[in-house]
Amino acid sequence: MIDTQVALFRGINVGGKNKLPMKELAELFAAAGCRDVRTHIQSGNVVFRCASSQSAKLPGIISESVAALFGHKPPVLLRTAEQLERALRNNPFLKSGSPEDQLHVLFLADVPAPDRVKLLDPHRSPPDQFEVRGQEIYLRLPNGVADSRLTSAYFDSKLATWCTIRNWRTVTKLLDLMKAEGRG
Repeated sequence: MIDTQVALFRGINVGGKNKLPMKELAELFAAAGCRDVRTHIQSGNVVFRCASSQSAKLPGIISESVAALFGHKPPVLLRTAEQLERALRNNPFLKSGSPEDQLHVLFLADVPAPDRVKLLDPHRSPPDQFEVRGQEIYLRLPNGVADSRLTSAYFDSKLATWCTIRNWRTVTKLLDLMKAEGRG
């Protein structure tokens, strides 16, 4: 079975560090056997199609290829079109009427253990809010990402996993790309 998926990288092309040209990144996915590869913005979003049996190995293959060519090994996680669509549907802040420009999603590498979720402080960064749902953390950041104390590092340390953040506009655009040409 061929799935449409998105690869979400963490920490590339941020502040001039961990540079990774999108053209070369797309070529790495093609070399790994992926089809219809497209990148979206410079922060490491790659939409592609591949055999579902290949998916589990793909993040490791791509990370190793990036390390060999560019000298850094970025974490990467995958989501299918169905998973991304579910993430969009499940945003509690959108359902409560929050403006889309305040919304972000942290995509987690693993489902956090309930006892780890209990370690999170809901009052860490007022007026910011978050809610953990499965492998996503939904954020409402009225003052933006830069002024929030709800950082990837905070969630990584408390939940014993790693994550990567995307704003709402990027998440919706990625799903649109995945659905383009009947691929979603």
